[in-house]
Amino acid sequence: MATTPITCHHASTFSRTLPRFLTFSPTKYATGFAPSSPLSHFRLFCQSKTETLEIRRCSPFLESSSFSGNGGVASNEWKAVPDIWRSSAEKYGDNVALIDPYHDPPTIMTYKQLEQAILDFAEGLRVIGVRPDEKLALFSDNSCRWLVADQGMMASGAINVVRGSRSSVEELLQIYNHSESVALVVDNPEMFNRVAKTFYSRTSMKFVILLWGEKSDLVGQENKHVPVFTFMEVIDLGRESRQALSNTHDAKQRYIYEAINSDSVATLIYTSGTTGNPKGVMLTHRNLLHQIRNLWDAVPAKVGDRFLSMLPPWHAYERGCEYFIFTHGIEQVYTTVKNLKDDLERYQPHYLISVPLVFETLYSGIMEQISTGSVVRKLVALTFIRISLAYMEYTRIYEGKCLTKNKEQASYVYSMLEWLWARIIAALLLPVHILAKKLVYNKIHSAIGISKAGICGGGSLPLEVDKFFEAIGVKVQNGYGLTETSPVVAVRRPRCNVLGSVGHPVHQTEFKIVDSETGEVLPPGSKGILKVRGPQVMKGYFKNPLATKMALDGDGWLNTGDIGWIAPHHSTGRSRNSSGVVVVEGRAKDTIVLSTGENVEPAELEEAAMRSSIIQQIVVVGQDKRRLGAVIVPNKEEVLKVARQLSIINSASSDVSEEKVKGLIYEELRTWMSESSFQIGPILLVNEPFTIDNGLMTPTMKIRRDRIVAQYREQIDNLYK
Repeated sequence: MATTPITCHHASTFSRTLPRFLTFSPTKYATGFAPSSPLSHFRLFCQSKTETLEIRRCSPFLESSSFSGNGGVASNEWKAVPDIWRSSAEKYGDNVALIDPYHDPPTIMTYKQLEQAILDFAEGLRVIGVRPDEKLALFSDNSCRWLVADQGMMASGAINVVRGSRSSVEELLQIYNHSESVALVVDNPEMFNRVAKTFYSRTSMKFVILLWGEKSDLVGQENKHVPVFTFMEVIDLGRESRQALSNTHDAKQRYIYEAINSDSVATLIYTSGTTGNPKGVMLTHRNLLHQIRNLWDAVPAKVGDRFLSMLPPWHAYERGCEYFIFTHGIEQVYTTVKNLKDDLERYQPHYLISVPLVFETLYSGIMEQISTGSVVRKLVALTFIRISLAYMEYTRIYEGKCLTKNKEQASYVYSMLEWLWARIIAALLLPVHILAKKLVYNKIHSAIGISKAGICGGGSLPLEVDKFFEAIGVKVQNGYGLTETSPVVAVRRPRCNVLGSVGHPVHQTEFKIVDSETGEVLPPGSKGILKVRGPQVMKGYFKNPLATKMALDGDGWLNTGDIGWIAPHHSTGRSRNSSGVVVVEGRAKDTIVLSTGENVEPAELEEAAMRSSIIQQIVVVGQDKRRLGAVIVPNKEEVLKVARQLSIINSASSDVSEEKVKGLIYEELRTWMSESSFQIGPILLVNEPFTIDNGLMTPTMKIRRDRIVAQYREQIDNLYK
């Protein structure tokens, strides 16, 4: 007799059990049914087979279609960082999202194309074996493919571990192994060739992906068992798999779909390590989404605004800002340090997001251009600048945007008289300031673009540079943050751009100032250690609970290690609109303690000294000494120019003795540091600049003070003999 198969399904979280056949025969009582039962003539046989289901972690809004019918819960709001791309594709579809002109091939992508590329890359990673929560090392520089790879990794539920290609092989190896990465994504064949021998012998890699270039350019592949994929191969694999999943309902049944949790780690960013070994900062999707949702107050970007991108994208500052701006339909152009000057003029960006060094370089270039003009042009330009500086000074007074630590505010009568006086002087200077705009500043604007604002972060912006850009009508908004805070915790707003400060705290962010020894909370206007708390504060340091405990207390307050103060509240006078802004004065661990017991903040002195055209770089030293000294890199071209102008050497000479250079520098230090209570004593001149390549600057262009002191320790000690 023929039997009728009945298939039953049972699904669990990790597997699906399929009883082979439930079959029935006419054997009496075999099935336990009564004789009169219509099924009494069937006999039951049971045979089982287990099919393992694969868990897929997805961004719940970006890949909401994957959850349909698979037990997952889709979301109509952002729960993970990659969710932003669906919103942007729906709103800005065919608008250009990014332009990458300096890679081969040059790339232009719309928002729709960018979303599809991220989805394809995420799916391609799943196809080649990436599992949720696995860590992938992404060692590459700024490019459109970096962005796609970064977001594709996050969308697949993996955690990326990021660094730039200019880091040393040992540093990359240490980061790879400490992070427990399972695979390597690199910029290009040249970079992989540099690290290949070390990584093949001292790491375990499931695969390697090249973002740019071809596999044929690889040399010395010592481990043929590690597959190598190009960026486009991963994209193609992902596209084919997505097509198959969309065409066949049964294909989706092989997977269990889980939504990425907002509190899951999205990325590991290793601190630059200006002192000590870098630590792996664990940033969650929630941390980064806070930045995306709350930076618009400071940077009110509009659809079509053009941003110029040149910073390392793996740095939290550039990275957080990029995620944010892409949710507002902007157009981002990738540039390099080499091409920045030309691209500012070519693309005329509305915004430039960068570090203080870039704005200092722009300032120096403008002043150099002015100084090389004719005597009349130079005199006119410098006179206009001085008048504009004065005009802005009085404008800040009557607008109430001046900084003060003083808790006591001036009387109402005095404040009104000061306001009236400032308005009168500013009104008298205004016609000259307007004339300067037409004759001088408009030419500068056409050369550097930045029609809306330069957003500066990652370090202290020298006040002289800050005032200069304000005077010529280029808005620079300084901000503050750390890798540990995703990174922005405070930033100057367009309507409250208080020079010398880093602005008000970002939404949902708290600051307090504590005494470095007692931990006592200090009142506004008092200087101490900055502590911060908010949704953007990291989850902790990876595999480093001791460091996490030292940085984060039980109430969620992060010790920034920076010295600063908060402006006291004034209802009248020149500081009435500066209440609550945060001022950062340097790193607590950079403080130099002289043998006299005096504490010195070197950053303030270095900032003053850097106003000199003949000082290219400076690091103030003197820990445990009776007086301060400095390691200085002279600007050789400027030294020659000044020496000729002062007739120290003749016009035909191309060399200045070290003794004469020291004499010139001492004169400059006395000039620019005259208002400081500390002066520089002995100086050490060095010819080699501090750079990223020689390890004396971090990849984010901060000077590694400890390494410089260590490298020149013997010569520094000799200065004090």
